[in-house]
Amino acid sequence: MRRRDALGVLAAAAAQPLIGAPARQTFGVEGGRFVLNGQPWVIRAGEMHYARVPREYWRDRMKKMRAMGLNTLCMYSFWNLHEPRPGEFDFTGNLDIAAFIRTAQEEGLWVIVRPGPYSCAEWEFGGYPSWLFKDPDIKVRTTDPRFLEPASRYLKRLVKEVVPMQITRGGPVILAQVENEYGSFGKDKAYLNAIRKMLVDGGLEITLYTSDGSLDYMLSGGTLPDLLSVVNFGGDPREEFANFAKFRQGVPLMCGEYWVGWFDHWGEKHHTGDNKVHLDGLNWMLERNISFNLYMVHGGTSFGPMAGANFDKVYQPDITSYDYDSPIDEAGRPAKKFAAYRAVIEKHLLPGEVIPELPAPLPVIEIPRFELKESAPLLREMKPVLTAEKPQTFESIGLDYGFVLYQTPIEAAGQGKLRIEGLHDYALVMQGSRLLGRLDRRLDQDSLEVELKAGEPLRILVENMGRINFGLKLMEDRKGILGTVTFNGEELRGWSMSPYQIGKLQKLTFAKQPEAAPAFWRGSFALAAAADTYLDTQGWGKGYVWVNSHCLGRHWKIGPQQTLYCPKQFLKRGVNEVVVLDLEDGGVRTLAGVKDPVWANS
Repeated sequence: MRRRDALGVLAAAAAQPLIGAPARQTFGVEGGRFVLNGQPWVIRAGEMHYARVPREYWRDRMKKMRAMGLNTLCMYSFWNLHEPRPGEFDFTGNLDIAAFIRTAQEEGLWVIVRPGPYSCAEWEFGGYPSWLFKDPDIKVRTTDPRFLEPASRYLKRLVKEVVPMQITRGGPVILAQVENEYGSFGKDKAYLNAIRKMLVDGGLEITLYTSDGSLDYMLSGGTLPDLLSVVNFGGDPREEFANFAKFRQGVPLMCGEYWVGWFDHWGEKHHTGDNKVHLDGLNWMLERNISFNLYMVHGGTSFGPMAGANFDKVYQPDITSYDYDSPIDEAGRPAKKFAAYRAVIEKHLLPGEVIPELPAPLPVIEIPRFELKESAPLLREMKPVLTAEKPQTFESIGLDYGFVLYQTPIEAAGQGKLRIEGLHDYALVMQGSRLLGRLDRRLDQDSLEVELKAGEPLRILVENMGRINFGLKLMEDRKGILGTVTFNGEELRGWSMSPYQIGKLQKLTFAKQPEAAPAFWRGSFALAAAADTYLDTQGWGKGYVWVNSHCLGRHWKIGPQQTLYCPKQFLKRGVNEVVVLDLEDGGVRTLAGVKDPVWANS
């Protein structure tokens, strides 16, 4: 049957969740297809995460989604942002999920929510809050009651924001996901049913679904027999849906994540997707009335320390940018592929449906190069909070993100091998102010030859580069020093732990004389008017960047990311202050604003 005959004459307005529309709209599954207000309907969704986009730009990005031909927005929520401390919830500002959903409705988009509690998404710990790891025996993502109790508390509070926004109550939310790609992790149906029950008990009345890869073990492990199931993949959809057909038939077909690009790890090449394969696949799905979600239509930025990590034989930390080679780039501009995606979608519109035009582009500015002349040592800011015979993890001392300085006295001089068991993730090894070496978990490094002097403490500054967000390794990725430290085979005991939390910039005392790394460097520049820019960090070593106390994220000379996106909202007319934390000496101490990102490996 031809597509237009199958869909009937459905006015475009009937497929838009417009403000002022009848309160009783309906969405569901009938006869192996999605049905909206009694008519067959195809979901054309794009993924965007509210935490990765400044609130003031939500509407701009949504307008561009509509201008590409999409009719639905798909979104993750991140538990670690909404409940930074047990029982303390935040749904304000950039975390106002209800406002995000309302804005989508105003812009003519239906909404699919993915509440978790596990999200993945290349986000720190897959969205889990680090305080879960304070319990040394907890088993996350299982029926362990020590995990299910806080997960239930979180979902109950999150769903409270979503309940009034369901289509059954006049809102745009049509679907909600149960867990996330669980089949890639496990097969415990009791756990999946527990998460489903939390969502239903919280008040969700809409259609629930699971989302997994199309391999047999993923579908068997991650689905429930009475829930809608969708599949995630990139590239040619033919084989993927053929595999799915062996598992389940008579249900609506949907690609829950159609990967139109990919994410990047530090030290690897910047990914760009095969656009022709994706466009052919998109056209193939639309010709067959198969629903989809473009992941990501707009990736945005993992601001601050929120980029996660993977583990494939070695530890692989993610970069700050979540550009993802998306049709809408990190700064919200239509990428070259945008028009091609719009053209494919435009061939398959409903009768009478019209794609809106693109909104006017937002300005992106250059900032002349400026110096950062003042500095403040990092270690001066780090005060001991705990002493113990053995090194303690970040989580055991209540630190989420950032650094811990481990110190132990050295009474006798010696030369030999220093080994740090369970280093997570990156360390500067010092004695006093003397740098002995660096250790990088990415490179599977845990030891180095050193010469130790008597009377000076051994110092090990350890950085959390992002908790693993995918696979079984996420269950054990605590940060800091997880084991013992030995020198020539002898265990070193008697440690003090000094934390430094990375987030909003703490008050620092700067001086004009240069400090040795690790240190903060401060400078400023003036603007006649604020606008988006990318700060060029080429020439710096490794660390973080703040603009007017907003943490843009991590920089690292190894690339591929060599610039950090700075949105207009972090800037102001007049003088703007920039602070860079650098763990390395010998680099330049200047920055500039450029209009486009720079991708290169050192």
